[in-house]
Amino acid sequence: MPASPSTARAINDRVALRLLQQEGPLTAGQLKQLTGLSRPTVADLVERLTAAGLIEVVGESGEQRRGPNARLYGIVADRAHLAALDVRTEGVSVVVCDLLGRELARASVPIADDTGTGPAVEQAVTLVERAAKEAGAERLHTVGVGAPGLIDPATGELRDSSGLPEWHRRLVAALQERLPARVIVENETNLAALAEQRDGAARDRDTFVLLWLGHGTGAAVVLDGRLRRGASGGTGEIGFLPVPGTSTLPSATDCEGGFHSLAGSAAIAELAAGHGLVATAVSPGEPEAAALVRQAVATLSSPSSPSASSGADRFLSALADRLAIGAASVVAVLDPGCVVLGGEVGQAGGEVLATRVGERLTRMSPLPVEVRASTLGGGAVLRGALLTARESAQDDLFAPRSR
Repeated sequence: MPASPSTARAINDRVALRLLQQEGPLTAGQLKQLTGLSRPTVADLVERLTAAGLIEVVGESGEQRRGPNARLYGIVADRAHLAALDVRTEGVSVVVCDLLGRELARASVPIADDTGTGPAVEQAVTLVERAAKEAGAERLHTVGVGAPGLIDPATGELRDSSGLPEWHRRLVAALQERLPARVIVENETNLAALAEQRDGAARDRDTFVLLWLGHGTGAAVVLDGRLRRGASGGTGEIGFLPVPGTSTLPSATDCEGGFHSLAGSAAIAELAAGHGLVATAVSPGEPEAAALVRQAVATLSSPSSPSASSGADRFLSALADRLAIGAASVVAVLDPGCVVLGGEVGQAGGEVLATRVGERLTRMSPLPVEVRASTLGGGAVLRGALLTARESAQDDLFAPRSR
């Protein structure tokens, strides 16, 4: 059946808004050309969207033509303000943006291990409130939160997870209480995968696995363009994967003895020390392993001595051996065709580490797989949280309204 006039208008409005989001400001003539709609139809939708406060005149086209230049229409960026949070065990980072994703404020706060639950929650919420104020946002429309741990697929809530601070779960409730905003929580590794697919190393891939390598380990699975979370939200808990090369087996409450014991930051630092490497510079909040891997890659490209180059080479080879063990298990089960080495460590290793892991997977698996280095690193979590918040806000604001 043909769409009703109101449904057709809603569809046309949505298409025009998406074009303005993707392409930037456009004239009515450009909207007509890109949508294939008639001139009167475009004129009507421009009038509707302007009256609704969703678009506005942002300038004039620079085209040479008779008469006045055509008006350029753009989305009203401050119609909604968004926040994205990256919640780690050692602190919180936040970025506040407008509806178009333009960054307006950024801040972070460290939270010590011995900080009580209440004070930790207060520090994090205050950080968000201050960032919103700095951005000039009277209120936040949507807040995207990336956190370690399992997200209940039925409720969307962060579940109890052993080894993670209690303030993580309390923070979500506090944000919902203190902020007049929609709060969306997602596993940090899943958000990193969404960001790598949209803006990073997996832009041309509908199916891939992100192997997260930061302070800890994790994996995110994207199949046929969809993020897969599993029955309990636990898809990608690769730190618990039993692997050779460890002295014990993981348990239901402790990933010690699993892949985490080979590829977590502390394990990589211990491996580096065994090859004579010591991190000379670690950025605040950065895993020590990332600094060590970056230093080893730099040593190979500009060796200071044969012994240093040899140590770096052996370290990266041993690390690639470890990473290939975990990646091979994922490849054998899912056949993703592409593995992205994500997180700070994956980005630090770059093509040097990715190539070595790829070579080992080629020998270990009969399935073809390409290994790529993250282009977003640890920043992928914030980016993914922002993309999720923006998508949710636009779904709400761009939805057809009852007339």
